[in-house]
Amino acid sequence: MPADALREVILNAVIHRDFSRASSYVAIAVFDDRIEVRSVGDFPSGIRAELLSKEHPSILRNPLIAGAFHRTGAVEVWGRGTNRVIEACRVYGIKPPEFGEEAGVVTVTFKAAVLDEISIVSQSLPGLMAPSGRTDRTKFRDQVLRPLLDEGLLEMTIPDKPRSSKQQYRTTAAGRERLHRKS
Repeated sequence: MPADALREVILNAVIHRDFSRASSYVAIAVFDDRIEVRSVGDFPSGIRAELLSKEHPSILRNPLIAGAFHRTGAVEVWGRGTNRVIEACRVYGIKPPEFGEEAGVVTVTFKAAVLDEISIVSQSLPGLMAPSGRTDRTKFRDQVLRPLLDEGLLEMTIPDKPRSSKQQYRTTAAGRERLHRKS
């Protein structure tokens, strides 16, 4: 999941939280198949979940908090945060989050396929070889890594030094998309 998208959703949750309710909160819940960001407070009057994926007005519930985030550079343009979240998800190769409001709580849900950690994080050649039980580096490079690199499903972290001892491999957006389709 794109970190910028999650960051933007958390900022929005804080900015639009209903501080007039003594029991209000912002919560981040991480599940095996999704991440939910919840903020106590209805959508502002005239705003509905389906409008958040289009151009829409920004109705500030907490202008002082919003202004503080704006002055620090954390918020750039009013009313564009959800559109930036959707675009970041598209570029990353995942579905945009679902926006909803129920019983005075706004929830943004990022759905995520459960993937093996090795497919997401950067890994060294030995780290990739270990689960397969292979020991011949050359054969593993030629038979496993090269086809994945050629298809654009995997990329080197140091492409101009393919044999560097610090070389690692990570899944590309196309590789993540392929993994998401399989799950």
